[in-house]
Amino acid sequence: MKLFHFLSAQNAISDIALKRIKISRIGQLNDPFEILAADLADPRNKAALENWKNELGEKLGLICFCANWSNPLMWGHYADSHKGIALGFEIPDDVLLDVHYTKNRASIAFDPDTKSVVGGEDTVNMLLKTKFEDWKYEEEYRFFIDLESSQKEGSNYFADFSEQLVLSEVILGFKCDFRIKQIRELIGSNYANVRVRKAGLHQQLFEVIEDCTERVH
Repeated sequence: MKLFHFLSAQNAISDIALKRIKISRIGQLNDPFEILAADLADPRNKAALENWKNELGEKLGLICFCANWSNPLMWGHYADSHKGIALGFEIPDDVLLDVHYTKNRASIAFDPDTKSVVGGEDTVNMLLKTKFEDWKYEEEYRFFIDLESSQKEGSNYFADFSEQLVLSEVILGFKCDFRIKQIRELIGSNYANVRVRKAGLHQQLFEVIEDCTERVH
């Protein structure tokens, strides 16, 4: 599946040069409802889930992707107000969780003996991929990664480009200062099949499209 990850220009250039991508930590995501998308009116559920989220965050990280690059909100929120870059990757479907958007938080059951939430893998998957419906513009897919097997640099973790994370496209924001030629030189012969293009603004719709005047043959 082709998916896109939005970044500042500086971070995108670093990722391309080092052939890696930063892994997000669960506890640092921008939505405080992340992984807690359940009814927590019962204080036992709240304590159990918060503890589980903290434990999970020590073991797993994730990379968030978008199904397309045409939404101007994604560029505005995640690509430095259109000055950044979107990286396109080919990723196997079986390593991805597609996010479910909902208005209501799910009801869950608590086991007083184990002091944990009931439901096993189905409940875990629900919590990992559920977000409030107003986030649906992101069309998000999530790639969860074991932190122990990832590169660590300071307090950050990175995943190498690989067969599960194949760089296939680089899209420069319409305000990005980098040129297509510069990116192709950075990519080099090892990524000859990577498509590089420049974003522009649709003249009639609220949509980001390719600026064909910026093509370099």
